[in-house]
Amino acid sequence: MDNTGQDKEVSSKKKRHTRMAIVLAFILLLNVAGTWLGHLINFQLFPRHDSMLHTVLLIAVVIYILLMATPFMPGLEVGMAVMLLFGSKSALLVYFCTIVALSISYTIGRFFPLNIVRRLLKWLYLEKASELVIELEPLAQQERLEYLSGKAPSRIAPFLLKHRFVTIALLLNLPGNALIGGGGGIGLVVGMSRLVPFHTYVLVMAIAVSPVPLCIYLQGL
Repeated sequence: MDNTGQDKEVSSKKKRHTRMAIVLAFILLLNVAGTWLGHLINFQLFPRHDSMLHTVLLIAVVIYILLMATPFMPGLEVGMAVMLLFGSKSALLVYFCTIVALSISYTIGRFFPLNIVRRLLKWLYLEKASELVIELEPLAQQERLEYLSGKAPSRIAPFLLKHRFVTIALLLNLPGNALIGGGGGIGLVVGMSRLVPFHTYVLVMAIAVSPVPLCIYLQGL
């Protein structure tokens, strides 16, 4: 390779690293903002706040759904804040709001233009990933599974694809999953992949996110 080619490769690597740093900084900013909102909601209600109870609950629910549906946002912290704020009886409300939020993120992913994804990957100089999106776009669900299983660089990826429902459930319950996209990001990617029908996704997600709200609700009883 001549000097010109080497210079171009070095320049591309620098641009890739710079742009990835920008994306990571943006993700970190989202996490910090979500955590701040969680702490903002988590205050002690006193009798003088009774008249504000319904308004505060409505605002908290809306914020929670928005945060939970947004990738890389720690919506779980806001959900915990709501449950601590309003007691165990709010656990079922948080549970149903979680289902609504993750359904929204899946739906957005299902209809999200893949052309934007390709452009983002190219902007990050991830050429192979960009080409993979182009190749997957016209394929049906079963064809995508077979193609991805054949293209996977290791034995782990085909295993995860084969047991994708369990994988989704584990990722939704993974501590600190906001760093890999959070519930909103997971739902968005699952929707974009088109590997899981909506009704199956809702069933898996409803089971996966139920333990914590259910435990809090039963403790209150």
